[in-house]
Amino acid sequence: MDRRFFIKSSGVTLASLGIIGTSPKFFQSFAAANVFSDKSTGKKKTLVTIFQRGAVDGLNMVVPYGDSDYYNLRPTINIPKTGSANQEGVIKLDSFFGLHPAMTSFKTLWDKKQLAVVHAVGSPDNTRSHFDAQDYMEAGTPGNKGTKDGWLNRYLQTNADAKASPFRAVSITQQIPRSLLGRSPAIAMSNLNDFAIRAGAYSKNVQGGFEAIYDQTMSGSNKSNNDVLKETGEETFEAVNFLKKANPSQYKPEHGAVYPQSRFGQSMFQIAQLIKAGVGLEIAFAESGGWDTHSNEGSSRGQLGNLLRDFSNTIAAFVTDLGTRMDDVVLLTMSEFGRTARENGTRGTDHGHATAMFIIGSEVKGGKVYGEFSGLSSSKLYEGRDLALTTDFRDLFAEVSAKHLGAKDLKKIFPNYEINQSKFKGLL
Repeated sequence: MDRRFFIKSSGVTLASLGIIGTSPKFFQSFAAANVFSDKSTGKKKTLVTIFQRGAVDGLNMVVPYGDSDYYNLRPTINIPKTGSANQEGVIKLDSFFGLHPAMTSFKTLWDKKQLAVVHAVGSPDNTRSHFDAQDYMEAGTPGNKGTKDGWLNRYLQTNADAKASPFRAVSITQQIPRSLLGRSPAIAMSNLNDFAIRAGAYSKNVQGGFEAIYDQTMSGSNKSNNDVLKETGEETFEAVNFLKKANPSQYKPEHGAVYPQSRFGQSMFQIAQLIKAGVGLEIAFAESGGWDTHSNEGSSRGQLGNLLRDFSNTIAAFVTDLGTRMDDVVLLTMSEFGRTARENGTRGTDHGHATAMFIIGSEVKGGKVYGEFSGLSSSKLYEGRDLALTTDFRDLFAEVSAKHLGAKDLKKIFPNYEINQSKFKGLL
């Protein structure tokens, strides 16, 4: 690692600023970027990626209620075709697929054709390890553990901009996610409000305050880096003050949007703030956990339903809040793999293969389920137990990268994979 980078492995970060995994070179980009001014920076396309960690049950999230084998394989956790006094029925999208009844807020997006589904999508690698599968998906290289950077970071590298905003890539997480690791700068912050407030404490003595943090985090052998920080400290806090002008603590969602108070809800709330503040955000990352439903998954109600309600209500609030700004924003959801087609002995599901993903935005050709669904009969199941994969996640990610972000060199973003646009779904 370049010695000018802060030592990530030691856990030393600029926590007092809410910035994680950054470098002096990163701070120098504040001086080059002209985003931190009162002038409008113009429209910018933004991709918001959302990772459902733990492997979401795509078959109970986007239910193939038209497949009788679905009900045979899941006698106690299936979503019924029609509701009853004890269970709500599937929210029908077409004559075959429907949403889990906890996802009522998604039906509005579907009807407005702002939401599309890709079913039977995932990684061609057959691992059932959460760690490996998440690594492969975020690296964009299934089966290859040696990839150093993430697919989102490679997009940033291949579409470099000398005057890009230092807030070009932001993750609302404790640490930089695997998909944003790499040579191109990215920020991780767990709380945007703390970023502005804590940084404000140093604003009257910019260099002294910043050097104080520096002295606590860097060894004496690296003192030459101090000169770099002296030169860039002022620009750093100009950026902080720019965020303070956005006044995160006083931010009010628009158009009646109400975000859930969950961790995921507040992450998306903060991404909306950054988009509205016009800081030049191009790639945003958020995550939602708890999807590893091995037992007591529930049917219309229960563990999975509670997760899906928070997930869908949060995204619906985000879309409502942004309003016409969604013309330039696309949300892409993903999960490392799906769940077994057959429920297990503890009324849950085990690690599977293909799952379902959502694409949301005003430029999305929504109101449609994309991808080939091969069915759940025993002869069609992958390894006799899972929904078979018919769409490689790289084809979906590549289509979004090319059509929404304007990525040109897809081979560098997804190395050792032949990108064929005939495999694109045409969903944008």
